Amino acid sequence: MTEIDRALTDPAFFVDNDPHPLWAELRRKDPVHWTQGLVRPFWSITRYDDIVAAFAEPTLFSSEKGVLTVPSSPEMEQITPEMMGAGQMMIMTDPPLHTAMRRAFNRLFLPRAVGKYASPGAALVGEILDAVLERGECDFVVDVAARLPMAFICEIMGIPREDWPNMFKWGNMSVGFEDAEYQVASGSAFETRMIGAQALGRYTAELARQRRGGDGEDLLTVLGNARLDGRELTDSELSANGFLYIVGGLETTRNAISAGLLALIQHPAERAELVRNPAVMTTAIEEILRWSSPITHIARLATRDTELGGRRIRAGEYVALWLPSANRDEAVFSDPYRFDVRRAPNEHIAFGKGEHFCAGAHLARLELRLTLERLLPAIAEIELAGPVERLKSNLIAGIKHMPVRFTRTRAAA
Repeated sequence: MTEIDRALTDPAFFVDNDPHPLWAELRRKDPVHWTQGLVRPFWSITRYDDIVAAFAEPTLFSSEKGVLTVPSSPEMEQITPEMMGAGQMMIMTDPPLHTAMRRAFNRLFLPRAVGKYASPGAALVGEILDAVLERGECDFVVDVAARLPMAFICEIMGIPREDWPNMFKWGNMSVGFEDAEYQVASGSAFETRMIGAQALGRYTAELARQRRGGDGEDLLTVLGNARLDGRELTDSELSANGFLYIVGGLETTRNAISAGLLALIQHPAERAELVRNPAVMTTAIEEILRWSSPITHIARLATRDTELGGRRIRAGEYVALWLPSANRDEAVFSDPYRFDVRRAPNEHIAFGKGEHFCAGAHLARLELRLTLERLLPAIAEIELAGPVERLKSNLIAGIKHMPVRFTRTRAAA
């Protein structure tokens, strides 16, 4: 096993180390790299064009058994694709089932539907930010970035407010199972993952069943009333997709918001440009998404022998698509290691591409915009007030804690 292989397959590496030099080396020397994982081997795909090519062939590079994170220990190898929702969870299906599920579930995340949340969302952002701005410091992840997406997705799903803390706890267990902060008392990553995922699945499936036949506009009612080829969703499908929307709504957006503010703190000239010229907000949001790439990798399974990037990939072999590597590919992005709020064009793939393009992309962009539009004009200065603590994961580019200190503008005060 090479040092690169060891680093990329070890979730602990991503806590205190920058993986970008490793990805850059692979793009130069071995962009489709046979990787000796800690548990099983797989192909590391690091170039933009190769990753886009894999996304473009959803039946050749299958999602049904291939979105699992690369196992980091024999314990995690116990989690089978079936236990993860293979063939039942929308992101773990291939066309035509994936297409049918997306059509049945996703109307609440289309641009027109998401636009209805702009006004109430702005009020919610104001409520959250006003509370912390009075203090002059906060843990931005816990006090702001985690609260906003939780409120949005729970409102869209129709989850009672008193149950939001459980959604947050179970969501953290489901994606942060490698991290000691979120693990169960036994310290078992496998047990943590299973308890969190099963709790979320049971909870959302029960509410969806209760609302079946109703005329509500919330997402759990939509799931309860959805039809696939004329039939209702099974309990397993309700559970898997309820879990998917909670985790997708909570985890990735909070990390994009956190990483976005961190980038603006670290690049004060870009922050000043954004405050001075709010019209730049649209390109700034896309640059934050490219820069942060909240999903570190997503896997696929080759269904037949093929070739990618000049390498022979055999049926049954996994490929790991390293999205942050693609989003810094020198062949696609000019000066890719420069954070530029005016960058255009910016064809990043932080949300994936093709059939599996992120269903919540419009909502994530709205949440980012509302947060920055309210926060940036209200603060004169902002700085880190302690270390940034990152999630132990090679799946999610997560920030757990980010203490910040700020002074309010005179107008905001």
